[in-house]
Amino acid sequence: MYTVYLAGEIHSNWREEIIVGCEGCDITFLTPEHDHASSDDIGKNVVGDQGSDFYNDHVSAKMNSMRNHTFIKNSDIVVVKFGEKYKQWNAAFDAGYANALDKKLIVIHPEEFIHALKEIDAAASAVVKSPSQVIAILKHLLR
Repeated sequence: MYTVYLAGEIHSNWREEIIVGCEGCDITFLTPEHDHASSDDIGKNVVGDQGSDFYNDHVSAKMNSMRNHTFIKNSDIVVVKFGEKYKQWNAAFDAGYANALDKKLIVIHPEEFIHALKEIDAAASAVVKSPSQVIAILKHLLR
């Protein structure tokens, strides 16, 4: 019934927690490449070293965006998690892109990020602190 894109931080197993928690539900989950090395090196691996970290990152980002943007466009709901370890500028971009496409947005972040993410939170249909709360929302939608 729903296609859900799981965007955001890649340094924890929050995606698996949501996917397992929704087993048996009529939900298709889509994800970005969450193997950090594969994501960072796809450009270099396909078209070769570009001579600097800036251009290697640029080529990889363009290739990764093909997947991410296609999956966001094909989703009914986009869940974006902002983790505590790194600043996820890509997560903020994905949230904005989803909002521009009028996708329903669920944002996960710790309480201390409330001020920094206030504009993203204002655009979201729900703002939660944990994957278990996302699971509860998704199951509620399928009742």
